[in-house]
Amino acid sequence: MENHNNTGKLIGAILLGAAIGGIAGVLLAPRKGSETRKNISGQTEDLVDSMKEKFAEFLEGINKEAEIVKNKSSEFMKDGQASKAERIK
Repeated sequence: MENHNNTGKLIGAILLGAAIGGIAGVLLAPRKGSETRKNISGQTEDLVDSMKEKFAEFLEGINKEAEIVKNKSSEFMKDGQASKAERIK
């Protein structure tokens, strides 16, 4: 589970760095203000879409891990109940 947390932080840091770099590049580019604002708006939408996609992937991974834990705990309880039944016999 800790690995997912580190992966999420890494993805977030990469996306933040890309956004800052992209905005700085657009702001420093020799274009008209209207073109610059249009580019910033488009890049922002792209960044939001990318972040939504990464977040959905992250949640999917969390859900898979939760399902694994649920299945293992269910198996553990069944094994425990079977063991207890054997001891009672």
